[in-house]
Amino acid sequence: MKVQLLDTIPSRIAAEQATVFLPFHNFFTFAAYNKKGGNQVMRILLIEDEPDIAAVVKQGLEEAGYVVDVAEDGMQGLDLAAERNYALILLDLMLPRLDGWRVCEELRARRDTTPILMLTARDAVSDRVRGLDLGADDYLPKPFDFDELLARVRALLRRDSIHKTRIIRIADLEIDTGTRRVSRAGQEIVLTPREYSLLVALAARQGRVLTRDVIRETVWADEDSYSNTVDVYIGLLRKKIDAGHEVKLIHTVHGLGYTLKVPRDNAPSD
Repeated sequence: MKVQLLDTIPSRIAAEQATVFLPFHNFFTFAAYNKKGGNQVMRILLIEDEPDIAAVVKQGLEEAGYVVDVAEDGMQGLDLAAERNYALILLDLMLPRLDGWRVCEELRARRDTTPILMLTARDAVSDRVRGLDLGADDYLPKPFDFDELLARVRALLRRDSIHKTRIIRIADLEIDTGTRRVSRAGQEIVLTPREYSLLVALAARQGRVLTRDVIRETVWADEDSYSNTVDVYIGLLRKKIDAGHEVKLIHTVHGLGYTLKVPRDNAPSD
């Protein structure tokens, strides 16, 4: 039986309501660039196998100013969460291939601290307790009013931003995502806005390989870019971040993409 939302979503959400959303200022938040408005917006992962519910929730969140990716089963949701940074995960429980309990448990086992809001028709207290104990941050039973969902999304994002540090440190590289200042070995590095966005995208996934497509989507979003744009900007960034330093932090993984990490031989010992 399909679970229906109580209310339909209005075709337009007031602009003043959208202003309460957090600015992009911490490196844990995956953001897309809104070329029309010139603002960066948060990306949310919706893991929901009911097409009707997924479509309605996706539409409403996008009208509220978010970018939404949809996964139709638990395995696809885990794959997307591993590939990209999300500000928030909306997680259904009764999913094919891998249920929401196991998805939540696996995300926390990976030390993924992305806030998780569980959405489910199972409203027993024991179900809520189990979800929270596995690492979920909030729980909303179906059917639900979309305004309540939106309020909970905003609350979780506000709370998450308070608890996240704004400083990224990788070896002697330091990125202050509050002031957007970058330094290495104590020397400040001046980056263009595009170079800075590329650096943060790599640093937020330290040690993980980002494909060119993922980088292009993260940094350029819906803007036109040439096939070699990512390679060109990686080259420019290397000149500013790695030139003159014995330890190189930006690495090419041939056939896959790029990663930012401390080489194993130079990693500090425990």
